[in-house]
Amino acid sequence: MSGTVRSILALGSNLGESRDTLSLAVADLVDSTNVRLREVSPIVQTKAVGGPEQPDYLNMVIEIETDLGPYELLEHCQAVENRHHRVRSVRWGPRTLDVDIITYGDLVSDDEKLTLPHPRAAERAFVLQPWAWMDGTATLSGRPVAELVQQAEDLPGLVPFEGA
Repeated sequence: MSGTVRSILALGSNLGESRDTLSLAVADLVDSTNVRLREVSPIVQTKAVGGPEQPDYLNMVIEIETDLGPYELLEHCQAVENRHHRVRSVRWGPRTLDVDIITYGDLVSDDEKLTLPHPRAAERAFVLQPWAWMDGTATLSGRPVAELVQQAEDLPGLVPFEGA
């Protein structure tokens, strides 16, 4: 794939200094000649969805432009997670940092290593709401993100993050 591709990444954290972690993670993600930051969403605070009892999350999305291939971008995102001491012990468990690729251009991929668009993004307000605030015209699989967020079951647990 030649040229650059726009991609939406979702970031979340609920362990440690989550706000600082998100800010540093955005800087780490774009600290590469292959990844350029285009847009940053507001941060939202949300209840954990699924998994064990755990603290609230801070979530945000960013839009990047990259010339990395989709699997190279996945490796880059995982390297940033690891830099922030991400531990994968419990499925949907608490974490210092989670970085998910939501979209990679118009690529549709259904393999076990990388499913695009992200298989659960269309039903998660913690991805959809910050994305809709960042880009009111965004679409996911042909549907307006601002419309999808209204149907998300976790929307009532989401609030704008006002923390200092």
